[in-house]
Amino acid sequence: MRKRKNSSSKKYFSPETIKRLSLSLRNLKKLKEEKVEIISSDKLASLLNVSSAQFRRDLSCFGKFGKRGVGYKIDRLIKELEDILGVKEEWKIALVGAGRLGEALIEFEGFSKFNRKIVYAFDIDKEKIGKVIKGVKVEDMRNLKEIVKRENIKIAILCTPADSAQKVAEELVSAGIKGILNFSPVILKVPPSVFVTNVDMACELEGLIFLLKNEGS
Repeated sequence: MRKRKNSSSKKYFSPETIKRLSLSLRNLKKLKEEKVEIISSDKLASLLNVSSAQFRRDLSCFGKFGKRGVGYKIDRLIKELEDILGVKEEWKIALVGAGRLGEALIEFEGFSKFNRKIVYAFDIDKEKIGKVIKGVKVEDMRNLKEIVKRENIKIAILCTPADSAQKVAEELVSAGIKGILNFSPVILKVPPSVFVTNVDMACELEGLIFLLKNEGS
C-alpha cells in the first residue's frame, strides 16, 4: 500500500501507522464499553503490542493529544481517531467477484460498524448475476462503470482470479474508483492517484511458516 498523503499538511503517513490507529480505535471503544474514562499511553500501547513511544509518535503525526502524567480521555480520543480515520463518513463499496470469498465478505458484519457498506457486487457468471446476498444484488460486470459513476462509489474490493484482476482493476479505475482492496494474488498496476491494499493470505501464511521454521535459529 502506498504511503498516505495528508492534503492539508502535505505529510505522508505509513500504512503501519494507520493500522495502529485503527486498532487503537477498536480497543478504545471496548474500554469505553467497560466504563473506562482515562487511559495512559503505556496501557494503550500494551494492548497494541507496541512501545508507548511508538504510540505517541503515531498520534503526534496528527496533533497533540492527552496530558503528560494524566493520560488520554477515552471519549475525546475516540472522536479524534474517528475524525482522522474517516469513520463517521459513510463509504460505499463495490465488490467484484461474487464467489465464496466475495460472498463471505458481503456477509461480514464488521464493515457496518465502521460505516462501510458493500452496496453492489459484480460478476460475469450468469448463474451469479441477479442473486441477492444479504441484501446485496449481484450485477452484470457490463453495468459496473454506469453503476459506480451513478452511485459515486470510490472503494472496491477485488476478489477475481489472478488472470483477470488487472483488466478488472483498469475497469474500476476508469469508472472512478480511487481505492482497491485486492484479494487477487497479483500485483496491480494502477495510476499513482489510486491506492491499493493487497491481502495475500498465501504470502501471509508463508511468512508465518518461515518464522516457525526459523524459530530460535
